[in-house]
Amino acid sequence: MQTIAHRELRNNSAEILRGVQAGETYEVTNNGHVVARVTPVNLAPLEGIRHREPTDFESFGDIARVDPRVSVEDALDELRGDR
Repeated sequence: MQTIAHRELRNNSAEILRGVQAGETYEVTNNGHVVARVTPVNLAPLEGIRHREPTDFESFGDIARVDPRVSVEDALDELRGDR
């Protein structure tokens, strides 16, 4: 990853965009502080998402019930296996 000043981005935008198109990433600084990152666009944003077949229930009655006295936080902790 290269760091460039905003002035360089303004003055050499065509060259920098060619670099981005080739896979380069640039951090853009303003007064010495990083304020932006110019990075290639992920053209397949859903590529890394895994897919599983939906669970098939005959009816809503087949879905396991949750005790309403259990807090959402406790239910999530149980699902995560934290306890």
